[in-house]
Amino acid sequence: MSMQEVVDFFNGLIWSKALIYGCLVVGLYFSVRTRFAQVRHFFGMLRLMMDGKSSDAGVSSFQALTMALAGRVGTGNIAGVAAAITFGGPGALFWMWMVAFLGASTAYIESALAQIYKEKHDGQFRGGPAFYIEKGLGIKWYAILFAFSAILACGVLLPGIQANSIADSLKNAMGIDTAVTAAILAVILGFIIFGGVKRIAKFAEIIVPFMALAYIIIALVIVVMNIGELPNVLALIFKSAFGAEAAFGAVVGLAVEWGVKRGVYSNEAGQGTGPHPAGAANVSHPAKQGLVQAFSVYVDTLLVCSATGFMLIITGMYNTVDPNKEGAFLHQGVQNVGVGAGYTQTAMESVLPGFGSIFVAFALFFFAFTTIVAYYYIAETNIAYLTRQNEKLRSTLMLVLKLAMIVMVVFGCMRTAELAWGLGDMGVGLMAWLNIIAILLLQKPALQSLKDYERQQKEGKDPIYVPEENGVNNAPIWKEIGEEFRKQKTPIEDRFIP
Repeated sequence: MSMQEVVDFFNGLIWSKALIYGCLVVGLYFSVRTRFAQVRHFFGMLRLMMDGKSSDAGVSSFQALTMALAGRVGTGNIAGVAAAITFGGPGALFWMWMVAFLGASTAYIESALAQIYKEKHDGQFRGGPAFYIEKGLGIKWYAILFAFSAILACGVLLPGIQANSIADSLKNAMGIDTAVTAAILAVILGFIIFGGVKRIAKFAEIIVPFMALAYIIIALVIVVMNIGELPNVLALIFKSAFGAEAAFGAVVGLAVEWGVKRGVYSNEAGQGTGPHPAGAANVSHPAKQGLVQAFSVYVDTLLVCSATGFMLIITGMYNTVDPNKEGAFLHQGVQNVGVGAGYTQTAMESVLPGFGSIFVAFALFFFAFTTIVAYYYIAETNIAYLTRQNEKLRSTLMLVLKLAMIVMVVFGCMRTAELAWGLGDMGVGLMAWLNIIAILLLQKPALQSLKDYERQQKEGKDPIYVPEENGVNNAPIWKEIGEEFRKQKTPIEDRFIP
């Protein structure tokens, strides 16, 4: 068996229908349990993004948001959407929306848990699934298993997807050799990751919002230029999602599968990566960052992924393969272009010749590169968890991680796109299984934190978390945090001013 066949075999086991539909069901369950907090607190999410300031120990809410978005907004938003439509038809975009809407509640649960059970390592806040599994569930071996899976996924398996997409898009747009791209990425990545968490946060804070906004604006321009087609496009998406469109009836089941699969890869809800930057935030209450991270799911899928999907469908520059006939297509709008970012480049180039392909290449460069940096932070956090009692070992493993990621980025530029995506899917699926089971078992503290936050809000307070009042007895860090925020005595109306 070839390496590709081995990877496909394991992906078939990991990404079974149990995980596909499980992501939707779990999202629906948490939506009901939180009384659809992702809707009720929508405007509060916008205010909370600017709440909380960075400190020596933690980053601000906005920095944590952008670090999370750095991980979420990446290749999945451009190449991933194209792949979902290729194998699941236009209806896959609807299921990406659905997993984002429901997944926002899942993102709240996992991010609130990361805040509740976070710790301070070397003067910096650290949090994530390994921490809340050990402290909340009391299952040390399970926490260690997740930590190893996160290091493997984020340090080895996932960076290759991002690097591969960058290399392919730059080659398509400007003919830049993949070896040159690999060398440039290696140098820039080394500069960022050797600078520490604070440099990562500052980098993400500047780059992510700017590029996401620019990409959405350009996509909107293309949609406006073809506004007459928008009703038909929306109708096609909804009909295809439920098998009502005859042309795509053969892929209705695949629409759900690929929409959820690429949706989870893109927005990371339930995957277990988002809680890591969430745990680094300096806030007075876990629910605050939980709601901010829930909003990041909206930004990723409902804005950036939708922008890509609308561009592809409205221009007709996409392919949908026929699952029943090898080499046949249900729709073929692009020829001689590999599945992925090339579709998006072709779509934008068809409307904005001489600009579109290059712009997508640059957008993808920044999206994917910030995602690689976010992966490093996640892997670093899990090494910090595993080596809390051994500073010397931690320093050694951190250095190994830095060098390994640089090597994997170079390797990713050289490998095939199919293999890169296959390895990445394995990493995503493995973490998702472990994390979803954990948050289902540990949901009570997260749900209670939301109730406590809402209660304090109704009392006119700027909520401050007291773990003992919420049935949590092993979160000592919050005594220090609570005292610090009480000293500030900042009026609630002033805390929402950027």
